[in-house]
Amino acid sequence: MWRFADKQGVWRYPINIKQVSPFYIEALLTYEDRWFYDHPGINLIALGRAFWQNLTGGKIISGGSTLSMQVARLIDPHPRSYWGKIQQIFRTIQLEWHYSKDEILTFYLNRAPYGGTIEGIAAASWTYLGKPPNQLTRAEAALLAVLPQAPSRLRPDRYPQRAKLARDKVLDRLGDFAIWPKHIINEIKQENIFLAERQEPQMAPLLARRLYNENKTAVIETTIDVGLQRRLEDLLKSWQIKLPEYTSAAILIVDHQTMQVKAYIGSIDIQDEKRFGHVDMVTAIRSPGSTLKPFLYAMAMDEGLIHSESLLQDVPRRYGNYKPGNFSAGFIGPVSASEALAMSLNLPAVQLLEAYGPKRFYGELKGAGVKLLLPVMSEPNLAVILGGVGTNLENLVAAYSAFARKGKVAQLIFKPTDPLVERPLISAGSAWIIKRILAGQTQPDRDPRARLVQNNILAWKTGTSYGFRDAWAIGVGPRYLMGIWIGRPDGTPVPGQFGMASATPLLLQAHDLAMSHNTNKIQMLTESTQPSSVGVAAICWPSGQPLAITDTNCRKERFAWTLGGLTPPTLQAADQPLGIGISQTIWVNKKGLQVAADCPEATPKRIDLWPAPLEPWLISKERRTRRLPKVDTTCPPLTLSYSSPVFIVGVRQGDKLRLPASNKQPLALKLSSLGGAGQRWWFLNGVLIKESAPDEAFDKVFMHKGKQQLTLLDEIGQTATIEFSIE
Repeated sequence: MWRFADKQGVWRYPINIKQVSPFYIEALLTYEDRWFYDHPGINLIALGRAFWQNLTGGKIISGGSTLSMQVARLIDPHPRSYWGKIQQIFRTIQLEWHYSKDEILTFYLNRAPYGGTIEGIAAASWTYLGKPPNQLTRAEAALLAVLPQAPSRLRPDRYPQRAKLARDKVLDRLGDFAIWPKHIINEIKQENIFLAERQEPQMAPLLARRLYNENKTAVIETTIDVGLQRRLEDLLKSWQIKLPEYTSAAILIVDHQTMQVKAYIGSIDIQDEKRFGHVDMVTAIRSPGSTLKPFLYAMAMDEGLIHSESLLQDVPRRYGNYKPGNFSAGFIGPVSASEALAMSLNLPAVQLLEAYGPKRFYGELKGAGVKLLLPVMSEPNLAVILGGVGTNLENLVAAYSAFARKGKVAQLIFKPTDPLVERPLISAGSAWIIKRILAGQTQPDRDPRARLVQNNILAWKTGTSYGFRDAWAIGVGPRYLMGIWIGRPDGTPVPGQFGMASATPLLLQAHDLAMSHNTNKIQMLTESTQPSSVGVAAICWPSGQPLAITDTNCRKERFAWTLGGLTPPTLQAADQPLGIGISQTIWVNKKGLQVAADCPEATPKRIDLWPAPLEPWLISKERRTRRLPKVDTTCPPLTLSYSSPVFIVGVRQGDKLRLPASNKQPLALKLSSLGGAGQRWWFLNGVLIKESAPDEAFDKVFMHKGKQQLTLLDEIGQTATIEFSIE
């Protein structure tokens, strides 16, 4: 995929004899040292002949060096003189004493000079011919065998004719000693020198850099699928024109059966300085947005807090100074757990995390090997579920393996020799249910045996960090885990860029490429078996419990995925005193009117009420004032069961509101109430301004600046007071 020079700038790819074509070994030994495996490192006959040629010629004509002697000179360079020759012979004797012939030959294969900063047969083969040395033809083997004799003078890319003459000289030697057949040698001689277009390996540069820095070994084998990597790199480059300037992207593909990384793209283009292409966004710490929500819903199911259709509250809430909101800036009101997850609603997730515990949620993710970073000097809080921690694409993809590996989180494998390490996080049942919700099957069919039949189904979750800084899409397919990140590496917000609009289209394209790349393997996969712990139950809202469809408390029937046959009741929000209980017991007489328990012929009656904070989103007949029977004035109950605390809606304690900039237009607030009983009276700074019905909302206009005190009084004497200011 990539190559790195050593500290001296030399390109060398370490190999052994078995990784080199036997044609090269035959050509090398025949031309350089036919008696290599027979002599003790020094060929006295060759040395004597060389000495006589040099003496009679008056200059150095031949060195008489064996391959062992050439290795000695490569390891310990010396001057070309008689004293240098003595030094070379001494080093050769040392080599032969300590190493085998194959080891010495391996030294030569890795250190022979091939021109410039190219050393070794592997580097030469890739550089000049664009292929590994085990695929050399006879002609190529003869050429590369002779180049170390004069690497600069015979470089085939600069002097092809010289290189051809030298190659033919090697071929003649092979023919003279009958190593290769004569007719093959004659055919090779007709061939001109042909070199492949020089192309440096430039695939997955950020992964190569990462593994090189981590391992510092000569050869690093990865799990990358070359074909898939190339196709995805081309896909991502086509997205450059679609993305805003300075915006980068990252893709990570993992085979979740083995957890081997099959494609790793850390940026759009490592050469693109404007997009900070040198920054690896697979490992960069970012806010995960909503991508942690599926784990919370799974943990809550395992804890017995919810089933897939539990009633949650998508309503405005405040936790001290923390006021979460939805991405859409609106609220739905009553929503099921599966719908809340599928729609990535924030308020239901915060309600759920409050019940489960942010420290516990954070700790269990960390315990399973999911690396999360908190802001300095802070503890896990409710903001964790909305992206209030730091993590990276690698950790998120690894975490989502829980939904493909029966609840266990497995770490990514980058090298074939790396061991598989996994830890339990959630149950196999909750992982199965959440995966189906993310795949679009938010509710089961009425038939408990119903199951997904599409083998190519993709379950995914999007995420957007605060200020549109990060757009995420994490997918779980039949074979692969896929992670997409889009944003600016410097953290600058990109308005309008969010997970569904930016990252999801790229995820779907990457999924299609991966599916088509390994069609045969994908077709062999079968849909995961439904765990025995997963069942289907018909439940009713607002209680969340199984009820007969004819029961008056079954206001809306839904079909839910359940775990272990449990159907937890509707979860209440701790900071909403209006939610004092879904099921209430009242006493009624024969006329159906509400009476005290000790009244004549009074009988108990159970009635299920929607959580009071949901009332603004309910139709009139479902609200508490309509669901509870009227009171029999001849024997009224001692306390009205619906006299829950009264609250003001439309303005909050301590709010600082501003008049329009022109100061000519008034400030209008829509005011209403929750809870309480009977008629309401509204007072502003002690002055009665409005009498309203329980469900009535009205507009109040403010013209002047200053502190304001708003008080609400209901029919049984309960009050609520809020102080705010207008600036």
